[in-house]
Amino acid sequence: MSSEKLDGRLLWLIAVILLGGLLGILNSTMAAVATGTLAAAFDTSLSTIGWASTGFLLAVTATIPFTTWAVDRYGGKRLWVAGLVLFLAGSLAAGLAWDVGSLIVFRVVQGIGAGLLDPLVLILLARAAGPHRAGRVMGLMGVVLSLGPVLGPIAGGAILGALTWRAMFLISVAVGVVALVLALRVIPADEPAAARVPRLDVVGLALLGPGFAAVVLALSQTAEQGSFGAWQALAPLGLGIVLLIGYGAHAIHAGRAASREPGRGGTPPLIDLRLFGSRSFTASVAIMGLGGMGLFAGLFALPLYYQQAHGHDVLAAGLLMAPLGLGGSIAMPLAGRLSDRLGARGLAAGGAVVAVASVLALTRIGPDTPEVWPALAAFTFGLGSGCFSAPTMGSLYRTLPGPMVAQGSSALYMLNQLGAALGVALVTLVVQTADSTIAGLRGVFWLAVVSNLVVLSLIPLLPGKAGAQEPVRREGVHV
Repeated sequence: MSSEKLDGRLLWLIAVILLGGLLGILNSTMAAVATGTLAAAFDTSLSTIGWASTGFLLAVTATIPFTTWAVDRYGGKRLWVAGLVLFLAGSLAAGLAWDVGSLIVFRVVQGIGAGLLDPLVLILLARAAGPHRAGRVMGLMGVVLSLGPVLGPIAGGAILGALTWRAMFLISVAVGVVALVLALRVIPADEPAAARVPRLDVVGLALLGPGFAAVVLALSQTAEQGSFGAWQALAPLGLGIVLLIGYGAHAIHAGRAASREPGRGGTPPLIDLRLFGSRSFTASVAIMGLGGMGLFAGLFALPLYYQQAHGHDVLAAGLLMAPLGLGGSIAMPLAGRLSDRLGARGLAAGGAVVAVASVLALTRIGPDTPEVWPALAAFTFGLGSGCFSAPTMGSLYRTLPGPMVAQGSSALYMLNQLGAALGVALVTLVVQTADSTIAGLRGVFWLAVVSNLVVLSLIPLLPGKAGAQEPVRREGVHV
């Protein structure tokens, strides 16, 4: 696979990995659509059934740091298969759940499986592609990231209209079995690097995963309570901040100790904070987090607009959301491929400008606006987001040395999760506190304008021409 062209084996590998990665995205968005149906089926409140989605998200977030360490300890293929098996077991059990408590528990099992799979998508693809093909491979991954959140509501609405809620989870089992069989055949075996892998940073794991999970829970509770000041949001937010500050202090101390005595059994931190000493890495992670916040704000605000302003049902609103995902799925492969030759900066800047202009147009929508105009604006928003996302992700992996890809992927994915959770929380808060639904939705799109303007301001920090990398350094040691 040394050729810079994507040969047949690599394309098959990419397809199999993306199929597994799509499982978590589709299942999560389908379950969000089914919230009302599940509440009625189990005769419980929306706030209670909401824990089926919240528990899934928290489990994903808390598992990601472990995956960073385990991929080298156990091997990428073994960990991928383990994640698929866990996800399949959770899906089957959720489809057979007998009460709301059992459903929440089984959704957590699904989330642990997804927490293994999601960062592994980035790690396995980055390792298979190499730095010279990172842009085009991340662009192909972007097709899944763009279409998944849009196809989920469409598939969920269609399944709920024709079958029962149990079918949503059982269909995931069928697709997951196919993904598992293909993974066993296509993903190459990689021997664990047990002799070279340091001990698990147990203290870091106990601080970092729960810290991020607590912040995500705080954002989720902000959305549910409709206020950042509610104790249900402030309590986990305070806990999360304390845990993350504790991790920061621990990571600095552990990183210095490991660099002073390399090879003497020191335990380096799960994520070395010196990664953020690279301007390119920091800018890439910030752009993806802010881009995720703006995109998820649009993904949640547009269906509300179509349902409440135009009276469409869930399936119709999902279909009207398709242009957003279509724009991203067109732009990301093309932008990723071009970024391998031209660099990230120019493509990303153009995409951010298009995204800002598109969301500005969405701030003007009203109840009398024909659906074609927000659909067109959503399409160009997807195009713009895709044009800055794929080059940014490619530049991140071109910057990172191979041994640091897992840590970089973990940091990127956790911050992207936070951006998405913050986007959802802000949508709910702004809509609930506005004078009218339309005023609230316009406020959401103004927030998306601001987030994309910040993205635009950070793009000059990305690498310029392809090959002009900014190496990451550890305490002056070039790696």
